[in-house]
Amino acid sequence: MTFTVTYAQRDGGGACLRLAGELDMSTAPELTAVLDRLTEQGERHLLVDLAELTFCDSTGIAAFVRGDNRATARGGWLRVTGATGRVERVLRLTGLAEVLGCPPDTGHPTARSAP
Repeated sequence: MTFTVTYAQRDGGGACLRLAGELDMSTAPELTAVLDRLTEQGERHLLVDLAELTFCDSTGIAAFVRGDNRATARGGWLRVTGATGRVERVLRLTGLAEVLGCPPDTGHPTARSAP
């Protein structure tokens, strides 16, 4: 399955990202590049929708933590929402569901392709 990262500006500021496919050692650099670009452009609040993510390994987890650290250093945050199945289980087992979890009523981004 192909991995994709799409994003859109959130009403009230920040960016919503939607991930689809498998986030692993070969695709995590793509997510990291988008997160880095957004924070460098001044985005401080990053909401990551995982509803269409089917797999996440340790490099994906590391990308989430790195993104949150970069956003936090700029006075913001990274939060994840919509995880199901194996992805939800990995987030719970690593403790990131509590650390980076976001209420389910945050809505889904109106996606546009990440440049």
